[in-house]
Amino acid sequence: MEPIEPMEIDTTGWSGEGTFTQVLIDRLRHVDAVRFVRVEDAPATRFDADYNFISNELYVEFAIAERREPIKRFGVFPGSRVVGGKAMTLGDLEAALAAIPGVGEPDYGDAGMLQYLRTERIIPPYQTRGYKLVELVRVYEVGTPRRS
Repeated sequence: MEPIEPMEIDTTGWSGEGTFTQVLIDRLRHVDAVRFVRVEDAPATRFDADYNFISNELYVEFAIAERREPIKRFGVFPGSRVVGGKAMTLGDLEAALAAIPGVGEPDYGDAGMLQYLRTERIIPPYQTRGYKLVELVRVYEVGTPRRS
């Protein structure tokens, strides 16, 4: 089961904010069954004096893999047919990402979405007070409607 095409990435809807989002994109390049990734800024992104909240959404499309399936012709004669199906599911992607160092298991996952939440304290040079950076990344399969 090898993918037909290399992975494509669409970042036209993304501002480029989010270190963990970039880490996910880089790691998804090494998952063979992922054919396409679209990255978008989510409407929940906010910036205040004490914290920055960044929310991004990744939409992944999986490659189509062909496999042979045994059948009986006319109910008697054995044969096989070629059947196409997704090479991976969102659950399989969850397991693949959990095994990759720097990504790990999602904080929340179900049949339609994986969600990662990362926080870090940022103290810019020459400032005594820093801010908290909160990054929320949701991963959906292409065609899944946005959750509110």
